[in-house]
Amino acid sequence: MKKIGKILAYFLAILLILAVVLITRVDRQPYQETAYYQNTMARIDALSLSLDPADSVLQAGWSLTNMTPDEPAPLVGYSPRGDYEFVADSSFIRTLLLSSAREQVVILGYDLLIVHPYLAETVEKAIYERFPEIDGVYFNASHTHSGLGGYMPGLMGKIAFGGYDEAIVNLITSQSIQGIQKAYEHLNTVNVSFRKTAAPQYVANRLVPTDPIDPYIRQIKFENTRNEQLVFMTYTAHATCLSSKFMGLSADYTGLMSRKLEKEGLADRVFYAAGTVGSHKPLPPGDQASDVLTYAEDLANTLLSDTSSFQKIETKGLAYQRLPIDLREAHYRIAENWRLRPWLFDNLFGATNAHFDILQIGSLQLIGSSGELSGVFYASLDSLADQVDKQLVITTFNGGYIGYITPDKYYDSLTKAEVRDMNWFGPYNGAYFQEMLEALIKK
Repeated sequence: MKKIGKILAYFLAILLILAVVLITRVDRQPYQETAYYQNTMARIDALSLSLDPADSVLQAGWSLTNMTPDEPAPLVGYSPRGDYEFVADSSFIRTLLLSSAREQVVILGYDLLIVHPYLAETVEKAIYERFPEIDGVYFNASHTHSGLGGYMPGLMGKIAFGGYDEAIVNLITSQSIQGIQKAYEHLNTVNVSFRKTAAPQYVANRLVPTDPIDPYIRQIKFENTRNEQLVFMTYTAHATCLSSKFMGLSADYTGLMSRKLEKEGLADRVFYAAGTVGSHKPLPPGDQASDVLTYAEDLANTLLSDTSSFQKIETKGLAYQRLPIDLREAHYRIAENWRLRPWLFDNLFGATNAHFDILQIGSLQLIGSSGELSGVFYASLDSLADQVDKQLVITTFNGGYIGYITPDKYYDSLTKAEVRDMNWFGPYNGAYFQEMLEALIKK
């Protein structure tokens, strides 16, 4: 019995040591009292987004580039599923190059779950080597959960996100460069216009069903002197229509909707980017391929039947800034008041590259977020943008990823994944992000 007691004591001692080394309490210091808040708000105060009144001519060029591998690769989304078994629809890179007298910015959209920080860094390095005249790169993704993997290094990437394959990263990088080159060849003077189309019947709040949603499909139209058009659009519904058992490579509803809109004449090219998809789910009739097609066509028909006019953007100055944001220590919670220590989180997930991208096109303001922002924040932000005569478009998956940004009132009251497992830098991140976004809108 003494021997068993000694073994048990050693075992308990090891568990205690592991707990001390691996786990710590949740930090609930009010965010406005922290150094990370004060540092970030000082950066916003110093941020310059001035538009030159003489910068009256905007040029744009766009392209569509295939990035489908020659051989099957891992699927990323839901739980690990292995390599895709067939190509339901090819994976593309959508490129929009914007050029004024003083600035050039490229917007890159991928049929991927996210734009991982490592992938963003690799692509950016190649872009600035090949096109040193480009001043900024604005990343986004469709957030398809049936997309390509192989571009996420690190332990968690290997466990849950299809691992790392240098050939995949090289393919995405080379096709990004090719897309920019084609966009340059297409560069032409453009007019810009904007509209919002309500589509509330196709999206719901999956976190709290009775909570608000953002129902709008936001559309920015670029029309050049050759009467060619590109429509850049965002929506809040997650690209999770296809079943997690689906083994085909696909952009989900986003690719099908885009092709339908191009075929039916909304624009020559449609560029879809995920909007504030945090806590928002799609409402397809089912999860089979035919159901997803129905959902995509219903969304497309909602846009095609919208008779409202696009609002012309009179001022066409162009300004771009990238704003690094500081955060609380990583808070990957395992219980209400307990979290993994930050060093363990960092080793599991790697760099998060937290930042905002701010792109001003006249009165249009595009903000790219590293946080998967919930659409419940949009109404108040839109109202503020209206007050300062701006049209606001928020995108996500900008080459950084810091988890979900949801209302703070749910941080302790709910145990769902969006506020427990995926709220990586809480508490109070909802209020923090809202305050930062409001400050950026007022700039």
